[in-house]
Amino acid sequence: MMNRGEKGPMVFEPDFLEIAPGDRVRFVPTHKSHNAATIDGMVPEGVEGFKSRINDEFETGFEKPGFYGIKCSPHYGMGMVMLIKVGEATLPQSYREVDVPGRAKTRLDDLFEQAGK
Repeated sequence: MMNRGEKGPMVFEPDFLEIAPGDRVRFVPTHKSHNAATIDGMVPEGVEGFKSRINDEFETGFEKPGFYGIKCSPHYGMGMVMLIKVGEATLPQSYREVDVPGRAKTRLDDLFEQAGK
C-alpha cells in the first residue's frame, strides 16, 4: 500500500494477484494512513468481508475461489483499489455494476480487463 507507485498515486502494488484457494496475502502499509478492506458487492457469495486497521500490517487467507475487490478505505475515491483472483473463477458481471468512485472505477475497469485475459 503506497502513496505513489508505478501506476501513479495511491496504489496497491501489485494491484492484481492470482492465488490458489487457501493462500494468504499480507497487506503492508509502506506509507501512513492506509488499510485494506473488501469492496461491498465484490466478494464471492457467502464470504464475509474484512477491514484492517489504518497503518497496521494485515494478513488474511482466501479460502473460497472467486474474485475479491479490495480498497484502501481512506483513499478509495482516489482510486486505491486492487483485485485478487482465487483459483479458477470467472469475473461476475455484477462487479462491473457496483457503484464506485470515479477514479476507482477507471482502475477497476482496467483490472477487470486484465482478469479476463
